[in-house]
Amino acid sequence: MFKPLVLYIGLRYTRAKRRTQFISFITLTSVLGIALGVTALITVLSVMNGFEAELRERILGMTAHATATGKYGQLDDWQALDQKLKGQPHVEGAAPFITGQVMINADRRVSGTMLNGILPEYEARVSEVATKMKSGQLTALVAGEYGIVLGLELANYLGVMTGDKITVISPQVNSTPAGIVPRMRRFTVVGIFQVGMYEYDRNMALIHIDDAAKLFRMDNSVSGLRIKLDDLFNAPKITHALATALYGDYQVSDWTLAHNNFFKAIQTEKRVMFIILLLIVAVAAFNIVSTLVMVVTDKRGDIAILKTQGLTSGAVMGIFMVLGSIIGVVGTVLGVLGGVLLALNVETIVPAIEKLLQVQFMAADVYYISELPSKLVWSDVYSIAGMAFFLSLLATIYPAWQASRINPAEVLRYE
Repeated sequence: MFKPLVLYIGLRYTRAKRRTQFISFITLTSVLGIALGVTALITVLSVMNGFEAELRERILGMTAHATATGKYGQLDDWQALDQKLKGQPHVEGAAPFITGQVMINADRRVSGTMLNGILPEYEARVSEVATKMKSGQLTALVAGEYGIVLGLELANYLGVMTGDKITVISPQVNSTPAGIVPRMRRFTVVGIFQVGMYEYDRNMALIHIDDAAKLFRMDNSVSGLRIKLDDLFNAPKITHALATALYGDYQVSDWTLAHNNFFKAIQTEKRVMFIILLLIVAVAAFNIVSTLVMVVTDKRGDIAILKTQGLTSGAVMGIFMVLGSIIGVVGTVLGVLGGVLLALNVETIVPAIEKLLQVQFMAADVYYISELPSKLVWSDVYSIAGMAFFLSLLATIYPAWQASRINPAEVLRYE
């Protein structure tokens, strides 16, 4: 009796009577539709957030946040540049590298590969490959011994293990009495790494930087310095400041130049997916229209009596907006609970389903990563819940307005 009249009547209309079971069923489907839509939206966006974060971590765990090189694509005195970078803000470390494309031959298998020459003692400053070793150690790369570290997928394709011999064929050529032949060198596999990203596990190999200099005929030069920054998301600004501090003597670029379009594509896909799934929520929310229209038709007599007793048209409209809002709130709450629970456990649920069905949803040779990661972002949850409630509230306006226009005299004429 102490409840506001509009709220009290709106809550009372949510309880079904025997003769309104069909209306209650339509109401239930509206609630479940909103709940499923919200659950799907939260889960899909969480998976896409996790996918983006995992890719960013794996890509930037293997590639440089920034790269510095000379004006002609190589660096003659990298030690001097390394000393200059140590005093620069936001720079956490730097390591020299030589890179080039080669062919690797093992028995009858041949594969094109990106070959990186590194200094093992410096590499930990800029990448995580030393912590991703499946066999052997990165420190086994010793100058002059021609050891090589392969990605796991590349090693599997070539059919080699630690200790096996392979042949590296360089695009550089030698002139011999028999003619021009490509430069070849036998290497010993001293380690195998796995970063969990097919692009690197299948197409990358590491050797000592001195061996790479001999293979690519770079003498005492290197391709450049890989730089690790303390804030990779602010890389463009930091690299611009570095280029200015180095007086334009070096070319400095950041990771966004190489991977920016890729991450922009993910962001675009995420927005499009949000809109598509939001349409599912919208369809479920607008089921409320049909529900309320039937309720209004069923309650015409009640509305007419209430209006003759002094209830205003605005109050009648409020009653049905309360009823529709309750449907929206219940559906949204159930959807948020389901979406959050599913998003937090998707990394456990999906492998269990794969094991049960004996299938793999994300093949490593098709997708960048083979696991289905999830990262729940609460701002996304709040946005989705807010949009679902807003659409539910929007769907109540027309039926509530129709109810407010009921003429008591016409309805009660034959009562």
